[in-house]
Amino acid sequence: MFDMLKAAPAELKLVIPGNHDITLHEEFYVQRTGKDKHLRRNGGSMEDAQKIRDMWMSEEARRTGIVYLEEGVRTFELGNGARFTVYSSPWQPEFYDWAFTYPRQVDRFNPSPADNEEKAANPVPNHPAIDIMLTHGPPKGILDETDRSEKVGCDHLLRAVTRCKPRLHCFGHIHEGWGAGRIDWRVKAFEQVKTFKSQVFQDRCASVDISEGGDKPLKWGQETLFVNASIMDVRYNPTNAPWAVDIDLPLKQDTG
Repeated sequence: MFDMLKAAPAELKLVIPGNHDITLHEEFYVQRTGKDKHLRRNGGSMEDAQKIRDMWMSEEARRTGIVYLEEGVRTFELGNGARFTVYSSPWQPEFYDWAFTYPRQVDRFNPSPADNEEKAANPVPNHPAIDIMLTHGPPKGILDETDRSEKVGCDHLLRAVTRCKPRLHCFGHIHEGWGAGRIDWRVKAFEQVKTFKSQVFQDRCASVDISEGGDKPLKWGQETLFVNASIMDVRYNPTNAPWAVDIDLPLKQDTG
């Protein structure tokens, strides 16, 4: 994966881990059940979790445009003058026994009440602070339905994205939920993006254009595009198409 991303012809490649990236959640890997999963599947000795993390954050990674993100807010500038802010998080509610999970009742995405003993360390900011949200898991009720017809996204993440109203929220985790759609926050209506298998095969990706040059430009602050970009299907075969999104980003001078 690291070598593939290095070779990808893109100026910026944002990477977050997820629940199967057990070596990147060192506590889970070393102190909890991660090491047992690794040894059962691969045999042999354990991996050096710190060495793997260092690889993703290395000078080699930065030189080739790879930026490893965990939870928090980062702002990026591109060569074309775009300047945009991303909120990222690899965490998702408990879903079997994997990495980067939290109990469903825990709210890590919204500001904590003043009387809470435990405060959310990295709550999602309010609109208009964030242009893109990049999380491993989906919000509740949005492209999060399993093959058992269960909606397993995070209620707290839904509240956060409703406050934040980013231009784009991209996630994965629920492989069966692959797809895209936009919400009109004024009426809470969700409109699925239609894809056609023949066009996807021809283009080698699914695509949607929400730029000013598209047929239906996104109204930032009133709408958000959601993309479940899971490459793996429910059987863990890489058969889901990648997504290409045409999107307008603010220019550096527009942000002051």
